[in-house]
Amino acid sequence: MVLQDRHVVLGVSGSIAAYKAVEVASRLVQAGAKVDAVLTSAAQEFVKPLTFGSITGRPVFTDMFEPATDLPEEHVAIARRADLIIVAPASATTIARLTHGLADDFLSLTCLASKAPLLIAPAMDSQMWEAAATQENVETLRRREVTLVGPAVGRLASGHEGAGRLVEPATIVEAAKFELAKQGDLAGRQLVISAGGTREPLDPVRFIGNRSSGKMGFALAEAARDRGANVRLVAAPNALPLPYGVEITPVETVAEMRSAVLEACEQADGLIMASAASDFRAAEPSSQKIKSDAGDLLISLQKTEKILQDVPDGLIKVGFAAETDNLLANARKKLRDYGLHLICANDITDPDAGFAVDTNKVTILDQSDGEQELPLLSKYEVAHKILDRVATLLQEGR
Repeated sequence: MVLQDRHVVLGVSGSIAAYKAVEVASRLVQAGAKVDAVLTSAAQEFVKPLTFGSITGRPVFTDMFEPATDLPEEHVAIARRADLIIVAPASATTIARLTHGLADDFLSLTCLASKAPLLIAPAMDSQMWEAAATQENVETLRRREVTLVGPAVGRLASGHEGAGRLVEPATIVEAAKFELAKQGDLAGRQLVISAGGTREPLDPVRFIGNRSSGKMGFALAEAARDRGANVRLVAAPNALPLPYGVEITPVETVAEMRSAVLEACEQADGLIMASAASDFRAAEPSSQKIKSDAGDLLISLQKTEKILQDVPDGLIKVGFAAETDNLLANARKKLRDYGLHLICANDITDPDAGFAVDTNKVTILDQSDGEQELPLLSKYEVAHKILDRVATLLQEGR
């Protein structure tokens, strides 16, 4: 959503990683961006302009002396309308050009003429990356508030291992979202979001847990980031990719989650508890693995702490009620018991809205007995609907 109808200049310089820029362009277009690809002469030795034109459906710019459109002063026109400039891959030569303000090709000329944020993804051999000249150039760019993403560490084209690989296209696009979101409606707000199902140990091998995958909480973290919020994600064990630009605190038990959430809330504007914290723990977990030949096992359980009831007042509090019956009644009770501003009720018996799926169907309840029933949506879309309400509450100073 943050990339929809935004003008993005994608600069491609000479590197074997130039082929990955095609996927970057594709992902940007799929996210709704209008992409103007700019290729240096060296980049064209690795990938042809036609490839980018086919992906973006727009002219590709390669030569400042041979216009690709009827725009007057193409580089100035492109530079002025750009919301963001991405250089990926950025070779050592291109980084040096940008550092020293050279303007001897279409890409460096466009960067120099633009006031848009600049995002650079370096790609080169590790010895070039580690060279004093490159590191000094990089530090200069950082002082100018240019954002660098990468390079990654791994196998390089030379066959050696080290820093210098272009980060994955998906990461570059996430970084682009992060840059563009800095002017969003939650810019400057501090949000704490919990995700996933906690685990309470029975012994060093087994635990009491639940079916929560963490997908709803992660979607909320990504959506909040895409609206400019500073996000602390307190995440129970999960198998999800870590979202770019989000501060993550991994936890396992309810006690660990409680401690992390309460500490994070000290400086927060809002808390969204999307996690599924265990209601019970073993009263006396075994320090050794319980053997299967021990016969029937009787485990004594004790209730865990309720995290929300210990969260101080002064911030917006949102909870979730994952229920199998009496959905709205049970959700309303939690709303009152924990002093929440909003609660999101969802029926986990619905196969499209339960655990470990990419969609959800929730009803948002508020303190005024209001009910906002949402249709089946992706969890990312549900997250934005919830954040719409959070943004309004923050603006009202609730």
